[in-house]
Amino acid sequence: MIWVNGTLTTEDTAALPVLDHGLTVGDGVFETVKAEHGELFALTRHLDRLTRSARGLGLPDPDHDLVREACTAVLAAKPLPLGRLRITYTGGTSPLGSERGTAAPSLVVALGSAHPRPETTAVVTVPWRRNEHSAVTGLKTTSYAENVVALAAAHRAGASEALLANTAGLLCEGTGSNVFLVLDGRLVTPTLASGCLAGITRHLVVDWTGAEEADVPLGALAEAEEVFLTSTLRDVQAVTRIDDRELPGVGPVTRKAMEVFAERAAQDRDPV
Repeated sequence: MIWVNGTLTTEDTAALPVLDHGLTVGDGVFETVKAEHGELFALTRHLDRLTRSARGLGLPDPDHDLVREACTAVLAAKPLPLGRLRITYTGGTSPLGSERGTAAPSLVVALGSAHPRPETTAVVTVPWRRNEHSAVTGLKTTSYAENVVALAAAHRAGASEALLANTAGLLCEGTGSNVFLVLDGRLVTPTLASGCLAGITRHLVVDWTGAEEADVPLGALAEAEEVFLTSTLRDVQAVTRIDDRELPGVGPVTRKAMEVFAERAAQDRDPV
């Protein structure tokens, strides 16, 4: 089931106007929230970030109570042991082109099934750069085409994720994940100034493990003793191959981060 602008409907009948600005120019923001047995993880943090992203695009603040109502309706209509709940908030019906119209924003909440991610994965670096000076840096917008291209390149190389540097040559993020490295025994992750998204899982891992935020040259991937990814559906996932470099299995720092995250997340399903 999908909730579209106040109506709960089926996937086959759910629809938005073809002139919705999210469709024509990618004028929209979104959040992906993990759903386990009908319960959402860190929804308050996701809604806060949805609002920050909307403000960054100049959209009205989303109504959190309405979004929660929509989430509850979708979860009740489609019980799943593990799901990916997607909240999409767009500029609404607008003229063709970049100018936004006067219609109210569109709100869509959809739920799809998900599968537990493996404990380890492979990643590749790609030649494209994140622009840390972009007007939409740090916003989770629906303009995801560059991520689609980069992720497809990773899949062709037998990896589940692509890592990108920014225009200064610093490590930034993956297409849908943040990255952590162990360097000389220190657990570090790129700063938000690198242009990376302020990931919900990233923030919790930093808070719960004491990881440092620092400028990390892309070349540090070749020196790191351990590397792991974080995201809503990955949680903490160890990297065992970067391009042609093989890393050992789950290292001690990564293992500790996995355990701490799992324990703390189980204790509080909506950490704020």
